[in-house]
Amino acid sequence: MNPLVAPESHGPESLGRTALSVNLNKVALLRNTRHLGIPSVTRAATLVLEAGADGITVHPRPDERHIRAHDVHDLAALLTAWPQVEYNIEGNPQHNLMDFVRAVRPHQATFVPDSVGQFTSDHGYDLKRDAQALRPLIDECHTLGVRVSLFMDPDPAAMALARDVGADRVELYTESYASAFGTPREAEVRAGFAAAARAALAVGLGVNAGHDLNRDNLTAFLREVPGVSEVSIGHALIADALELGYAETIRGYLKAIHAAGPQR
Repeated sequence: MNPLVAPESHGPESLGRTALSVNLNKVALLRNTRHLGIPSVTRAATLVLEAGADGITVHPRPDERHIRAHDVHDLAALLTAWPQVEYNIEGNPQHNLMDFVRAVRPHQATFVPDSVGQFTSDHGYDLKRDAQALRPLIDECHTLGVRVSLFMDPDPAAMALARDVGADRVELYTESYASAFGTPREAEVRAGFAAAARAALAVGLGVNAGHDLNRDNLTAFLREVPGVSEVSIGHALIADALELGYAETIRGYLKAIHAAGPQR
């Protein structure tokens, strides 16, 4: 990717709404159960982009149980024909993420504190513990022209620490909101995310969000949580696509985003 891309050239300021980035890990997971190369990760990317998605996300884990190294490079090649589309690569920068960042130079690297064999991401960074190790890696990303987002729990007090370590954005880990959706705790939990987003914006950070967001809970989240530049959605979106197809699914998620109104 172009290392000279402006770090904030993708987001609600340019779109007038929250950007939708599609995580393709589950497409690769299904493909990897056979040796036929189907379903194709690059074909899936093409279909969601043709339907209006704003970005592509992958999380290549060290064990390659879903996204593999060649997928990262194949998608980078594909996206040269889509200059308006953001490429976001997630992972632990102390494992394999930085190799991909150096080779591909995506628009955004999302640092996630996963262990090597972790089932799925389930917590954000503890920056009181991790800041020293992260700072040189964030600096290296910036030298390469890559924006850095840190995967964070919705703790308002931690947002200033994320800014101090050099991050450009935080990705709020939204599993707790998804679990509370439709329960008596929903409003309280969502208000906690709104407070974390306001704290991030107040110190100059951009705000992303992701994990277990879906067509049902997305609109309410975006209505209350301010300044969300991007949501990254994979599992629920690909599950919807199995029933509805990629194009109809993307239209449904964009409808949910538009229903929330412009981000403020």
